[in-house]
Amino acid sequence: MEELYGKKNLQLVLGLVMGIAFGFLLHKGGVTKYDIILAQLRLTDFTVLKIMLSAVIVTMIGIALLYPKGKVKLHVKAGSIKNAVIGGLIFGVGFATLGYCPGTIAGAVGNGYLDGLLGGMAGIIIGSGFYAAVYGRLKKSKILTEDQFSGKSLFDSMGENSLRYVLLISGVLVVIMVILEFAGL
Repeated sequence: MEELYGKKNLQLVLGLVMGIAFGFLLHKGGVTKYDIILAQLRLTDFTVLKIMLSAVIVTMIGIALLYPKGKVKLHVKAGSIKNAVIGGLIFGVGFATLGYCPGTIAGAVGNGYLDGLLGGMAGIIIGSGFYAAVYGRLKKSKILTEDQFSGKSLFDSMGENSLRYVLLISGVLVVIMVILEFAGL
């Protein structure tokens, strides 16, 4: 693991491989399809939620095992709950309008869906460019702020007990996914 920190090209290759694998799994799970995304938004099919919770569980367990040993560095972006709410609302409008999130847009483009390519990629480029253009003004006018949670991760708060907490949280999430599955959602 230590040799990986100094090899930026290897990090990029591993990131690309992991991104392709994640995209493949998104595709196999069906969440690159507009109908599946729309069904999630209409609360009639929770396939998207179950796939994302699976990814969250795997990531939490991996970090809980590696972080206390210093094998993983967390880069927590400063912000605030207010920023997250504003960003979530903007994200939600785009998600509900097009029926894709950034990850599923990439999968849809990989599947050859023109709505993902034209609407999704254009939306990402325009939205990112607009945000970059107004970021300084948003900070200056105090619309984007930082609060007491800035720069801290949940794993910092858990300390040496992180694996115990993560296993408990993961167990709860698995139960939720099982209930959704048995309910036919």
